Amino acid sequence: MLILTHPAFLDHDTGPGHPESPSRLQAVLQAIQAFQSVHPVEIIDAPRASREALLRIHLASYLEELEQRFPEQGRAWLDADTKISPGSREAAWRAAGAVQCATEQLLAGKDRRAFCAVRPPGHHAEPDRAMGFCLFNNVAVGAAAALAAGLERVSIVDFDVHHGNGTARMFRNEPRVQYGSFFEHPFYPGRELEPGENDVFVPLSAGTDGEQYRRIFSEQVEPALAAFQPELIFISAGFDAHAGDPLAHLALEDNDYAWLTESIVAAANASARGRIVSVLEGGYNPANLRSTTLAHLQALIL
Repeated sequence: MLILTHPAFLDHDTGPGHPESPSRLQAVLQAIQAFQSVHPVEIIDAPRASREALLRIHLASYLEELEQRFPEQGRAWLDADTKISPGSREAAWRAAGAVQCATEQLLAGKDRRAFCAVRPPGHHAEPDRAMGFCLFNNVAVGAAAALAAGLERVSIVDFDVHHGNGTARMFRNEPRVQYGSFFEHPFYPGRELEPGENDVFVPLSAGTDGEQYRRIFSEQVEPALAAFQPELIFISAGFDAHAGDPLAHLALEDNDYAWLTESIVAAANASARGRIVSVLEGGYNPANLRSTTLAHLQALIL
């Protein structure tokens, strides 16, 4: 198992009071430290993504526009939610690069699992715009890299509490990609597309607890993964469906995230040679984020 992160992610400065803050990654790094004390896994610095990898999913005009909008000092808003600073440029390129690198490592047979402890998150970023705290669509970079390397079936399981509108849009007409998204509804971003042929979109009501979530996942996502037979599975690992998260209204606990991860691991072992790339998305209570990340990692390494 491989873990990728970088100090540059802490330099993405969103300012006081913004929920997508460096304290999130600090909590995740604490979980990684606790995990590594028991499992001596390899931790490497996330490289920058290649321009080619970003252009597989984003428009060149968007990359140029974003480059012009990074401030030289202070902070700037890209939309009502998405705030950037001078350090955001390096963080965004390395967040996407972490997933590109992890994908290449797994396809080369060097590891079976990877966890990318990155920020900014990515699943809301669309081909031509940033939104919802996201600049580049990190998990989509990895999925597109896997397709470019010759894989024919790639699954993305997104258990962030918000629907990954960007990921859905990027692969809407791509039969080689299956996208499964569990999300609170009606809720941000309120831009759910109709699912593609292989996709599974599951809107959940506020208050959905772990027992309900597990049942629905078992009934809808597990059979879909088994039928699709992915050769590599990506996880958009958002931990904001936790009962203690301030930005949502679901009621999962740490053991539910362990169960979810174990289910995805079983699917990967069945068809993907055990290969999973997990990518940090949301989760806005640092105390919860530390414990849920640790539960996720402990299940991921099984």
